[in-house]
Amino acid sequence: MPVSDRFPEDFLALMRASLADDAELQRFLAISQQPLRRSLRVNTLKISVPDFLARTADYGWRLSPIPWCAEGFWIERDDESLPLGSVAEHLSGLFYIQEASSMLPVTALFDAAPDARQVMDVAAAPGSKTTQMAALMRNEGAILANEYSASRVKVLHANISRCGVSNVALTHFDGRVFGAALPERFDAILLDAPCSGEGVVRKDADALRNWTLASTEAIAETQRDLLDSAFHALQPGGTLIYSTCTLNQIENQQVIHWLQQRYPDAVDIVPLNGLFAGADRALTAEGFLHVFPQIFDSEGFFVARLRKTASIPALPTPTYKVGKLPFSPASRKLSAEVQQAAAKVGLQWDENHTLWQRDKELWLFPAALESWLGKVRFSRIGLKLAETFPKGYRWQHEAVVALSQPGSALDFELTDAEAETWYRGQDIHPENLPNREEVIVTYQQQPLGLAKKVGNRIKNSYPRELVRDGRLFR
Repeated sequence: MPVSDRFPEDFLALMRASLADDAELQRFLAISQQPLRRSLRVNTLKISVPDFLARTADYGWRLSPIPWCAEGFWIERDDESLPLGSVAEHLSGLFYIQEASSMLPVTALFDAAPDARQVMDVAAAPGSKTTQMAALMRNEGAILANEYSASRVKVLHANISRCGVSNVALTHFDGRVFGAALPERFDAILLDAPCSGEGVVRKDADALRNWTLASTEAIAETQRDLLDSAFHALQPGGTLIYSTCTLNQIENQQVIHWLQQRYPDAVDIVPLNGLFAGADRALTAEGFLHVFPQIFDSEGFFVARLRKTASIPALPTPTYKVGKLPFSPASRKLSAEVQQAAAKVGLQWDENHTLWQRDKELWLFPAALESWLGKVRFSRIGLKLAETFPKGYRWQHEAVVALSQPGSALDFELTDAEAETWYRGQDIHPENLPNREEVIVTYQQQPLGLAKKVGNRIKNSYPRELVRDGRLFR
Protein backbone atom coordinates (compact mmCIF):
# COMPACT_ATOMS: atom_id res chain seq x y z
CA MET A 1 0.00 0.00 0.00
CA PRO A 2 1.49 3.38 -0.96
CA VAL A 3 2.42 5.63 1.95
CA SER A 4 0.02 8.30 0.67
CA ASP A 5 -2.89 5.82 0.90
CA ARG A 6 -2.05 4.59 4.37
CA PHE A 7 -1.10 7.92 5.97
CA PRO A 8 -3.32 10.95 5.20
CA GLU A 9 -1.44 14.12 4.36
CA ASP A 10 -2.93 16.06 7.28
CA PHE A 11 -1.72 13.28 9.60
CA LEU A 12 1.78 13.44 8.12
CA ALA A 13 1.82 17.19 8.66
CA LEU A 14 1.09 16.65 12.37
CA MET A 15 3.85 14.04 12.59
CA ARG A 16 6.37 16.38 10.97
CA ALA A 17 5.56 18.93 13.66
CA SER A 18 6.51 16.45 16.40
CA LEU A 19 9.49 14.65 14.88
CA ALA A 20 13.00 16.07 14.80
CA ASP A 21 13.61 15.86 11.05
CA ASP A 22 12.64 14.09 7.84
CA ALA A 23 14.96 11.16 8.56
CA GLU A 24 13.06 10.49 11.79
CA LEU A 25 9.76 10.76 9.90
CA GLN A 26 10.98 8.13 7.44
CA ARG A 27 11.96 5.84 10.32
CA PHE A 28 8.48 6.30 11.76
CA LEU A 29 6.79 5.49 8.44
CA ALA A 30 8.99 2.44 7.89
CA ILE A 31 8.40 0.84 11.29
CA SER A 32 4.69 1.63 11.16
CA GLN A 33 4.44 -0.84 8.27
CA GLN A 34 6.22 -3.63 10.17
CA PRO A 35 4.44 -6.20 12.37
CA LEU A 36 4.21 -5.43 16.07
CA ARG A 37 6.19 -7.48 18.57
CA ARG A 38 4.07 -9.60 20.93
CA SER A 39 4.37 -8.98 24.64
CA LEU A 40 2.95 -10.22 27.91
CA ARG A 41 2.81 -9.21 31.56
CA VAL A 42 3.21 -11.74 34.36
CA ASN A 43 0.28 -11.63 36.79
CA THR A 44 1.97 -11.43 40.18
CA LEU A 45 -1.35 -11.99 41.96
CA LYS A 46 -0.89 -15.62 40.95
CA ILE A 47 2.81 -16.22 40.35
CA SER A 48 6.13 -14.47 40.86
CA VAL A 49 8.22 -13.44 37.86
CA PRO A 50 11.08 -15.89 38.72
CA ASP A 51 8.60 -18.77 39.10
CA PHE A 52 6.94 -17.87 35.79
CA LEU A 53 10.30 -17.80 34.01
CA ALA A 54 11.22 -21.17 35.53
CA ARG A 55 7.87 -22.68 34.55
CA THR A 56 8.16 -21.58 30.91
CA ALA A 57 11.91 -22.17 30.54
CA ASP A 58 11.46 -25.29 28.36
CA TYR A 59 8.69 -23.91 26.18
CA GLY A 60 10.79 -22.47 23.39
CA TRP A 61 9.77 -18.96 24.43
CA ARG A 62 12.34 -16.20 24.09
CA LEU A 63 11.41 -13.54 26.63
CA SER A 64 13.06 -10.11 26.55
CA PRO A 65 12.48 -7.76 29.51
CA ILE A 66 10.47 -4.59 28.89
CA PRO A 67 12.46 -1.73 30.47
CA TRP A 68 9.50 0.10 32.04
CA CYS A 69 7.65 -2.87 33.54
CA ALA A 70 9.38 -5.39 35.81
CA GLU A 71 6.64 -7.94 35.03
CA GLY A 72 6.60 -7.31 31.26
CA PHE A 73 8.34 -9.24 28.46
CA TRP A 74 8.44 -9.25 24.70
CA ILE A 75 7.91 -12.81 23.52
CA GLU A 76 9.01 -14.85 20.52
CA ARG A 77 7.84 -18.45 20.30
CA ASP A 78 8.90 -21.52 18.36
CA ASP A 79 5.30 -22.69 17.94
CA GLU A 80 3.29 -19.77 16.60
CA SER A 81 0.49 -22.08 15.41
CA LEU A 82 -0.93 -22.30 18.94
CA PRO A 83 -2.51 -18.94 19.87
CA LEU A 84 -0.81 -17.44 22.91
CA GLY A 85 -4.25 -17.03 24.47
CA SER A 86 -4.74 -20.82 24.38
CA VAL A 87 -1.70 -21.82 26.42
CA ALA A 88 -2.42 -23.14 29.90
CA GLU A 89 -0.70 -20.29 31.71
CA HIS A 90 -2.95 -17.75 30.01
CA LEU A 91 -6.13 -19.69 30.63
CA SER A 92 -5.32 -19.89 34.35
CA GLY A 93 -4.48 -16.18 34.57
CA LEU A 94 -0.73 -16.40 35.10
CA PHE A 95 -0.13 -13.75 32.46
CA TYR A 96 -1.96 -11.09 30.48
CA ILE A 97 -1.31 -10.49 26.78
CA GLN A 98 -0.63 -6.75 26.84
CA GLU A 99 1.15 -4.46 24.43
CA ALA A 100 4.40 -3.19 25.92
CA SER A 101 3.64 0.53 25.57
CA SER A 102 0.30 0.14 27.33
CA MET A 103 2.15 -0.98 30.48
CA LEU A 104 3.67 2.51 30.75
CA PRO A 105 0.71 4.45 32.23
CA VAL A 106 0.23 2.18 35.26
CA THR A 107 3.99 2.07 35.88
CA ALA A 108 4.03 5.88 35.83
CA LEU A 109 1.04 6.09 38.17
CA PHE A 110 2.37 3.77 40.88
CA ASP A 111 5.89 5.12 40.60
CA ALA A 112 4.44 8.37 41.97
CA ALA A 113 1.68 6.86 44.15
CA PRO A 114 2.90 3.44 45.37
CA ASP A 115 0.56 3.49 48.37
CA ALA A 116 -2.59 4.55 46.51
CA ARG A 117 -5.66 2.85 47.97
CA GLN A 118 -8.61 4.55 46.21
CA VAL A 119 -7.93 4.37 42.51
CA MET A 120 -10.01 4.93 39.38
CA ASP A 121 -9.51 3.58 35.87
CA VAL A 122 -11.79 5.85 33.84
CA ALA A 123 -11.83 3.82 30.60
CA ALA A 124 -10.95 0.32 31.74
CA ALA A 125 -11.90 -2.33 29.15
CA PRO A 126 -10.61 -4.82 28.25
CA GLY A 127 -8.79 -4.79 31.61
CA SER A 128 -5.07 -4.82 30.92
CA LYS A 129 -4.37 -1.74 33.03
CA THR A 130 -6.97 -2.55 35.71
CA THR A 131 -5.39 -5.96 36.30
CA GLN A 132 -1.92 -4.39 36.26
CA MET A 133 -3.09 -1.95 38.95
CA ALA A 134 -4.63 -4.72 41.05
CA ALA A 135 -1.39 -6.69 40.97
CA LEU A 136 0.66 -3.68 42.09
CA MET A 137 -1.88 -3.09 44.87
CA ARG A 138 -1.77 -6.81 45.84
CA ASN A 139 -5.59 -6.85 45.73
CA GLU A 140 -5.70 -4.33 48.58
CA GLY A 141 -7.47 -0.97 48.52
CA ALA A 142 -10.10 -0.51 45.83
CA ILE A 143 -10.25 0.26 42.12
CA LEU A 144 -13.26 1.78 40.41
CA ALA A 145 -13.03 0.40 36.87
CA ASN A 146 -15.37 2.23 34.53
CA GLU A 147 -16.27 1.33 30.96
CA TYR A 148 -18.66 3.33 28.80
CA SER A 149 -19.28 0.57 26.25
CA ALA A 150 -21.82 -1.93 27.60
CA SER A 151 -20.53 -4.77 25.43
CA ARG A 152 -17.00 -4.33 26.81
CA VAL A 153 -18.01 -4.46 30.48
CA LYS A 154 -18.50 -8.22 30.19
CA VAL A 155 -15.01 -8.63 28.69
CA LEU A 156 -13.58 -6.46 31.46
CA HIS A 157 -15.18 -8.64 34.14
CA ALA A 158 -14.00 -11.85 32.47
CA ASN A 159 -10.40 -10.63 32.49
CA ILE A 160 -10.36 -9.44 36.09
CA SER A 161 -11.95 -12.74 37.13
CA ARG A 162 -9.40 -14.83 35.21
CA CYS A 163 -6.58 -12.91 36.85
CA GLY A 164 -7.91 -13.43 40.38
CA VAL A 165 -8.65 -9.75 40.99
CA SER A 166 -10.86 -9.05 44.01
CA ASN A 167 -10.52 -5.30 44.72
CA VAL A 168 -12.48 -3.88 41.78
CA ALA A 169 -15.92 -2.32 41.44
CA LEU A 170 -17.28 -1.98 37.90
CA THR A 171 -19.32 0.94 36.58
CA HIS A 172 -20.81 1.63 33.16
CA PHE A 173 -20.97 5.39 32.61
CA ASP A 174 -19.76 8.22 30.46
CA GLY A 175 -16.60 9.15 32.35
CA ARG A 176 -17.72 12.77 32.50
CA VAL A 177 -19.99 11.96 35.47
CA PHE A 178 -17.30 11.19 38.06
CA GLY A 179 -16.06 14.70 38.80
CA ALA A 180 -19.51 15.65 40.06
CA ALA A 181 -20.52 12.27 41.50
CA LEU A 182 -17.29 11.50 43.40
CA PRO A 183 -15.52 14.85 43.95
CA GLU A 184 -11.97 14.65 45.31
CA ARG A 185 -12.48 11.00 46.22
CA PHE A 186 -9.45 9.26 44.63
CA ASP A 187 -5.76 9.41 45.46
CA ALA A 188 -4.76 8.08 42.02
CA ILE A 189 -6.56 8.13 38.66
CA LEU A 190 -5.72 6.71 35.26
CA LEU A 191 -7.42 8.26 32.25
CA ASP A 192 -6.32 6.20 29.28
CA ALA A 193 -8.50 8.30 27.06
CA PRO A 194 -10.44 7.20 23.98
CA CYS A 195 -8.48 8.54 21.04
CA SER A 196 -7.92 8.38 17.28
CA GLY A 197 -5.62 5.36 17.75
CA GLU A 198 -2.79 6.47 15.48
CA GLY A 199 -0.29 4.52 17.57
CA VAL A 200 -1.83 1.13 16.83
CA VAL A 201 -1.22 1.24 13.07
CA ARG A 202 1.34 -1.61 13.33
CA LYS A 203 -1.35 -3.88 14.79
CA ASP A 204 -4.19 -2.57 12.63
CA ALA A 205 -3.32 -1.56 9.08
CA ASP A 206 -6.71 0.18 8.78
CA ALA A 207 -6.26 2.28 11.94
CA LEU A 208 -5.99 5.49 9.89
CA ARG A 209 -8.52 4.59 7.20
CA ASN A 210 -11.16 7.00 8.54
CA TRP A 211 -8.74 9.51 10.07
CA THR A 212 -9.52 13.19 9.52
CA LEU A 213 -8.29 16.35 11.17
CA ALA A 214 -11.87 17.29 12.03
CA SER A 215 -12.52 13.98 13.82
CA THR A 216 -9.26 14.36 15.73
CA GLU A 217 -10.27 17.78 16.99
CA ALA A 218 -13.70 16.42 17.98
CA ILE A 219 -12.06 13.59 19.93
CA ALA A 220 -9.83 16.11 21.71
CA GLU A 221 -12.93 17.97 22.91
CA THR A 222 -14.21 14.75 24.53
CA GLN A 223 -10.77 14.15 26.04
CA ARG A 224 -10.79 17.61 27.62
CA ASP A 225 -14.18 16.89 29.19
CA LEU A 226 -12.99 13.54 30.55
CA LEU A 227 -9.78 15.03 31.91
CA ASP A 228 -11.65 17.87 33.59
CA SER A 229 -14.01 15.37 35.25
CA ALA A 230 -11.14 13.13 36.36
CA PHE A 231 -9.26 16.10 37.79
CA HIS A 232 -12.31 17.05 39.88
CA ALA A 233 -12.50 13.46 41.18
CA LEU A 234 -8.84 13.54 42.25
CA GLN A 235 -7.88 14.42 45.83
CA PRO A 236 -5.51 17.34 46.38
CA GLY A 237 -2.05 15.79 46.47
CA GLY A 238 -3.23 12.93 44.25
CA THR A 239 -1.68 11.72 41.00
CA LEU A 240 -3.42 11.56 37.61
CA ILE A 241 -2.08 9.86 34.51
CA TYR A 242 -3.41 11.01 31.15
CA SER A 243 -2.48 8.64 28.34
CA THR A 244 -3.49 7.80 24.79
CA CYS A 245 -2.41 5.36 22.10
CA THR A 246 -2.28 8.18 19.58
CA LEU A 247 0.54 10.43 18.40
CA ASN A 248 -0.70 13.89 17.47
CA GLN A 249 -0.24 16.83 19.81
CA ILE A 250 -3.89 17.91 19.47
CA GLU A 251 -5.01 14.93 21.58
CA ASN A 252 -1.94 14.87 23.79
CA GLN A 253 0.13 17.93 24.73
CA GLN A 254 -2.62 20.38 23.85
CA VAL A 255 -5.16 18.62 26.08
CA ILE A 256 -2.78 18.86 29.06
CA HIS A 257 -1.99 22.50 28.30
CA TRP A 258 -5.73 23.21 28.25
CA LEU A 259 -6.06 21.77 31.78
CA GLN A 260 -3.12 23.86 32.98
CA GLN A 261 -4.74 27.01 31.63
CA ARG A 262 -8.06 26.10 33.24
CA TYR A 263 -6.58 25.44 36.70
CA PRO A 264 -3.23 27.29 36.72
CA ASP A 265 -2.83 27.06 40.51
CA ALA A 266 -3.74 23.39 40.87
CA VAL A 267 -1.94 21.45 38.08
CA ASP A 268 1.64 20.33 38.50
CA ILE A 269 3.38 18.30 35.79
CA VAL A 270 5.53 15.55 37.31
CA PRO A 271 8.27 14.76 34.75
CA LEU A 272 8.76 11.17 33.63
CA ASN A 273 12.46 11.36 32.78
CA GLY A 274 13.51 9.01 35.59
CA LEU A 275 10.77 6.41 35.12
CA PHE A 276 13.09 3.85 33.49
CA ALA A 277 16.48 3.63 31.83
CA GLY A 278 16.12 5.16 28.37
CA ALA A 279 13.01 7.21 29.13
CA ASP A 280 14.81 10.35 27.96
CA ARG A 281 14.62 9.06 24.39
CA ALA A 282 10.87 9.70 24.40
CA LEU A 283 10.77 12.68 26.75
CA THR A 284 9.23 15.99 25.67
CA ALA A 285 10.33 19.39 26.93
CA GLU A 286 7.41 19.39 29.38
CA GLY A 287 8.36 16.02 30.88
CA PHE A 288 5.77 13.88 29.04
CA LEU A 289 6.57 10.59 27.30
CA HIS A 290 5.73 10.81 23.60
CA VAL A 291 6.54 7.29 22.45
CA PHE A 292 6.80 6.97 18.69
CA PRO A 293 6.93 3.35 17.46
CA GLN A 294 10.53 3.58 16.20
CA ILE A 295 11.93 4.59 19.60
CA PHE A 296 11.35 1.29 21.43
CA ASP A 297 9.99 -0.89 18.58
CA SER A 298 6.52 -0.77 20.10
CA GLU A 299 3.12 0.78 19.59
CA GLY A 300 2.89 4.54 19.76
CA PHE A 301 1.81 5.98 23.11
CA PHE A 302 1.61 9.23 25.06
CA VAL A 303 1.82 9.51 28.86
CA ALA A 304 1.54 12.62 31.05
CA ARG A 305 1.75 12.56 34.86
CA LEU A 306 -0.01 15.29 36.82
CA ARG A 307 -0.30 16.13 40.50
CA LYS A 308 -3.23 18.08 41.92
CA THR A 309 -1.76 20.70 44.21
CA ALA A 310 -4.97 22.36 45.46
CA SER A 311 -8.73 21.96 45.58
CA ILE A 312 -10.71 23.40 42.71
CA PRO A 313 -14.31 24.66 42.63
CA ALA A 314 -16.77 21.78 42.79
CA LEU A 315 -19.03 20.90 39.91
CA PRO A 316 -22.81 21.14 40.35
CA THR A 317 -24.22 18.38 42.55
CA PRO A 318 -25.77 15.64 40.40
CA THR A 319 -29.55 15.65 40.26
CA TYR A 320 -29.97 11.98 39.33
CA LYS A 321 -31.09 9.40 41.88
CA VAL A 322 -28.73 6.51 42.49
CA GLY A 323 -31.40 4.34 44.09
CA LYS A 324 -31.15 2.21 47.19
CA LEU A 325 -28.20 -0.16 47.33
CA PRO A 326 -29.67 -3.69 47.09
CA PHE A 327 -26.99 -5.05 49.46
CA SER A 328 -26.66 -4.93 53.23
CA PRO A 329 -23.58 -5.60 55.34
CA ALA A 330 -23.55 -9.04 56.91
CA SER A 331 -23.72 -9.31 60.67
CA ARG A 332 -20.58 -10.20 62.58
CA LYS A 333 -22.11 -13.60 63.39
CA LEU A 334 -22.92 -14.39 59.75
CA SER A 335 -19.50 -13.18 58.60
CA ALA A 336 -17.79 -15.52 61.05
CA GLU A 337 -19.98 -18.46 59.99
CA VAL A 338 -19.35 -17.86 56.29
CA GLN A 339 -15.62 -17.40 56.79
CA GLN A 340 -15.45 -20.66 58.74
CA ALA A 341 -17.41 -22.54 56.06
CA ALA A 342 -15.27 -21.04 53.30
CA ALA A 343 -12.07 -22.10 55.06
CA LYS A 344 -13.24 -25.70 54.87
CA VAL A 345 -13.14 -25.49 51.07
CA GLY A 346 -9.83 -23.62 51.01
CA LEU A 347 -11.15 -20.05 50.51
CA GLN A 348 -9.68 -17.27 52.65
CA TRP A 349 -9.78 -13.47 52.79
CA ASP A 350 -8.74 -10.75 55.23
CA GLU A 351 -9.87 -7.37 56.52
CA ASN A 352 -9.40 -5.81 53.08
CA HIS A 353 -12.77 -7.35 52.18
CA THR A 354 -16.11 -7.25 53.97
CA LEU A 355 -19.12 -9.54 53.57
CA TRP A 356 -22.37 -8.19 52.13
CA GLN A 357 -25.58 -9.96 51.24
CA ARG A 358 -28.39 -9.59 48.73
CA ASP A 359 -31.24 -12.07 49.12
CA LYS A 360 -29.49 -15.47 48.93
CA GLU A 361 -26.26 -14.07 47.49
CA LEU A 362 -23.09 -13.38 49.47
CA TRP A 363 -20.54 -10.90 48.14
CA LEU A 364 -17.12 -9.69 49.24
CA PHE A 365 -16.71 -5.94 48.81
CA PRO A 366 -13.33 -4.19 48.97
CA ALA A 367 -13.46 -2.39 52.32
CA ALA A 368 -11.78 0.70 50.87
CA LEU A 369 -14.71 1.52 48.58
CA GLU A 370 -17.48 1.76 51.17
CA SER A 371 -17.39 5.58 51.04
CA TRP A 372 -18.32 5.36 47.34
CA LEU A 373 -21.57 3.51 48.01
CA GLY A 374 -24.66 5.59 47.37
CA LYS A 375 -22.75 8.03 45.15
CA VAL A 376 -22.93 6.11 41.84
CA ARG A 377 -24.67 2.97 40.64
CA PHE A 378 -22.31 0.02 40.30
CA SER A 379 -22.59 -2.76 37.72
CA ARG A 380 -20.67 -5.17 39.96
CA ILE A 381 -18.75 -4.82 43.22
CA GLY A 382 -15.94 -7.09 44.34
CA LEU A 383 -16.49 -10.84 44.23
CA LYS A 384 -19.64 -12.91 44.24
CA LEU A 385 -18.64 -15.36 46.96
CA ALA A 386 -21.53 -17.77 47.28
CA GLU A 387 -25.23 -18.45 47.05
CA THR A 388 -26.96 -19.84 50.11
CA PHE A 389 -29.19 -22.88 49.94
CA PRO A 390 -30.69 -25.18 52.60
CA LYS A 391 -27.63 -27.42 52.83
CA GLY A 392 -25.02 -24.70 52.98
CA TYR A 393 -23.25 -22.55 50.39
CA ARG A 394 -22.73 -22.82 46.66
CA TRP A 395 -19.31 -21.23 46.18
CA GLN A 396 -18.82 -19.21 43.00
CA HIS A 397 -16.17 -19.75 40.34
CA GLU A 398 -14.66 -16.25 40.52
CA ALA A 399 -14.25 -16.57 44.30
CA VAL A 400 -12.48 -19.92 43.95
CA VAL A 401 -10.06 -18.46 41.39
CA ALA A 402 -9.31 -15.40 43.55
CA LEU A 403 -9.38 -16.81 47.09
CA SER A 404 -8.24 -20.43 47.10
CA GLN A 405 -4.88 -20.94 48.77
CA PRO A 406 -2.14 -23.08 47.19
CA GLY A 407 -1.73 -26.51 48.74
CA SER A 408 -5.30 -26.75 50.03
CA ALA A 409 -6.39 -30.18 51.25
CA LEU A 410 -9.18 -30.00 48.65
CA ASP A 411 -6.81 -29.59 45.68
CA PHE A 412 -7.14 -32.26 43.00
CA GLU A 413 -4.44 -31.88 40.35
CA LEU A 414 -5.48 -32.69 36.79
CA THR A 415 -3.34 -34.26 34.09
CA ASP A 416 -2.78 -32.42 30.80
CA ALA A 417 -5.57 -34.37 29.14
CA GLU A 418 -7.97 -33.89 32.06
CA ALA A 419 -7.31 -30.15 32.20
CA GLU A 420 -8.02 -29.85 28.48
CA THR A 421 -11.27 -31.75 29.02
CA TRP A 422 -12.16 -29.37 31.85
CA TYR A 423 -11.61 -26.26 29.72
CA ARG A 424 -13.82 -27.79 27.04
CA GLY A 425 -16.66 -27.94 29.56
CA GLN A 426 -16.76 -31.74 29.83
CA ASP A 427 -16.90 -33.99 32.89
CA ILE A 428 -13.68 -35.68 33.97
CA HIS A 429 -13.31 -39.43 34.51
CA PRO A 430 -10.02 -39.69 36.45
CA GLU A 431 -8.24 -42.99 36.88
CA ASN A 432 -7.95 -42.32 40.60
CA LEU A 433 -10.98 -40.62 42.09
CA PRO A 434 -10.52 -38.07 44.89
CA ASN A 435 -11.42 -39.09 48.43
CA ARG A 436 -13.60 -36.04 48.99
CA GLU A 437 -16.99 -35.29 47.51
CA GLU A 438 -16.01 -31.65 46.83
CA VAL A 439 -12.64 -30.68 45.36
CA ILE A 440 -10.82 -27.69 43.91
CA VAL A 441 -9.57 -28.93 40.55
CA THR A 442 -6.14 -27.55 39.76
CA TYR A 443 -3.71 -27.66 36.87
CA GLN A 444 -0.07 -26.66 37.27
CA GLN A 445 -1.06 -25.93 40.89
CA GLN A 446 -3.51 -23.24 39.76
CA PRO A 447 -7.22 -23.41 40.70
CA LEU A 448 -9.59 -24.02 37.79
CA GLY A 449 -12.78 -24.28 39.83
CA LEU A 450 -14.73 -26.07 42.53
CA ALA A 451 -16.27 -29.38 41.51
CA LYS A 452 -18.18 -32.32 42.96
CA LYS A 453 -17.51 -36.02 42.62
CA VAL A 454 -20.58 -37.75 41.19
CA GLY A 455 -20.19 -41.51 40.91
CA ASN A 456 -17.02 -42.22 38.91
CA ARG A 457 -16.68 -38.73 37.48
CA ILE A 458 -15.96 -35.16 38.49
CA LYS A 459 -18.83 -32.98 37.34
CA ASN A 460 -17.67 -29.99 35.31
CA SER A 461 -18.63 -26.62 36.82
CA TYR A 462 -16.58 -24.37 34.52
CA PRO A 463 -18.72 -21.35 33.52
CA ARG A 464 -20.25 -21.91 30.10
CA GLU A 465 -19.12 -18.54 28.79
CA LEU A 466 -15.48 -19.49 29.44
CA VAL A 467 -15.54 -22.88 27.71
CA ARG A 468 -12.89 -23.17 24.98
CA ASP A 469 -12.54 -25.20 21.81
CA GLY A 470 -9.78 -25.56 19.25
CA ARG A 471 -6.21 -26.48 20.11
CA LEU A 472 -5.19 -25.87 23.74
CA PHE A 473 -1.98 -25.85 25.74
CA ARG A 474 1.42 -26.61 24.23
